[in-house]
Amino acid sequence: MSNSKWDDLKPRVLSAIVMALVAGGAVWAGGYWFIALIAISSGLMSWELTRMLVPDQVERHLGYGTNAGFAVALAAFVPPYLAVIALLAPVLYGLIVIKQKRLMFGAYSLLIMLAGYGFIYLRQDLGLVWMIWLLLVVVASDIGGYAAGRLLGGPKFWPAISPKKTWSGTIAGWVGAALVGWYFSTSYGVWSGLPLFSVLVAFAAQMGDIAESAIKRKTGIKDSSNLIPGHGGFMDRFDGMLGASVVVLAAVVLAGFPFGAG
Repeated sequence: MSNSKWDDLKPRVLSAIVMALVAGGAVWAGGYWFIALIAISSGLMSWELTRMLVPDQVERHLGYGTNAGFAVALAAFVPPYLAVIALLAPVLYGLIVIKQKRLMFGAYSLLIMLAGYGFIYLRQDLGLVWMIWLLLVVVASDIGGYAAGRLLGGPKFWPAISPKKTWSGTIAGWVGAALVGWYFSTSYGVWSGLPLFSVLVAFAAQMGDIAESAIKRKTGIKDSSNLIPGHGGFMDRFDGMLGASVVVLAAVVLAGFPFGAG
């Protein structure tokens, strides 16, 4: 086995420990601490997105990221109909002033904004247990995919967009997510279909990763930034969280998730 498969493991683990401590503390504390974490993360990802798609418009990068982060924070304190306006405002403004790759910018920018709001809603309105469930589903999917992909290898999942992602890693991620869903379903006496829904959430997380990979291939950029050693940027690390959060938010709004909780 080539050591090159694992040469990024040490910085990834060290960065992951730091992120786990910071995020874990904010998730546990909730309230303003968690809102601040999500708003800052959303702002940084929006900053990275503009840097990737319109690298020549340097004057817009910081401003857009700041506005996006502020909008996510504002959305946490206003009624839902005003939250929608707050979340859409930076996206619409960006579509007006950014002339290149508008479709890609609009879609991914909206994903960031909705995901940020989804995380805040999940923590504030559904509580700590469901927030931990979502995080563990994505983490289990990520770890399972990382380990199985390197140990087992095999056919690629979508080589034209994400050449490193394999079917073995993808399926291992689904298994990990299902186990997390099974644990929460049996431990907390909630919806028996949670393992299957957890797989759907894991798939959404994997699609979030694929979406960012498509942007990087389109722009010829390896990492969204170098803010996190071993991981690249915030988009590189949390792209899966974006897809997962939006799917859960959609399930809450459209179908009344969590089903049978309480």
